Amino acid sequence: MSVNYIEAPVPVASDAKFAIIVSRFNSFITERLLEGAIDTLKRDGQVSEENITVVRVPGAIEIPLVASKLAKSGKYSALITLGCVIRGATYHFEVVANECSKGLTQVMLSNDIIIANGVLTVDTLDQAVQRAGAHVGNKGSEAARSALEMVNILKTIG
Repeated sequence: MSVNYIEAPVPVASDAKFAIIVSRFNSFITERLLEGAIDTLKRDGQVSEENITVVRVPGAIEIPLVASKLAKSGKYSALITLGCVIRGATYHFEVVANECSKGLTQVMLSNDIIIANGVLTVDTLDQAVQRAGAHVGNKGSEAARSALEMVNILKTIG
């Protein structure tokens, strides 16, 4: 008996179209995530600039609505979402983080589209900085790599 594996060989998706939804809130973090995502798509995925669309939204809570509209347009192979929610002294952090995540999952499953979630949910500003290109890496780049891999997996599955 043999096992069949479905894996994307190399995350190259030069013919795919990507939309990146990026929050302006905490832009000193999200702009670094955006740079990482675009660099990974272009360098690793060999995606041309013409196949990358960037949409800026006010904050993380607005990301799922825009993701839904972009998914329904049928123009994109995958969506990459970037934001930064930093815990504060109130319950607002949990509401924004949870609803953004739930909304993205709902959009992904109901529209059959890849959504690579690069919305940071952190306790401190230092944690955000670390995940936006410092010692922990760039989570925008990781989200783009995930999107590239998923495009290839779905292409392989058919």
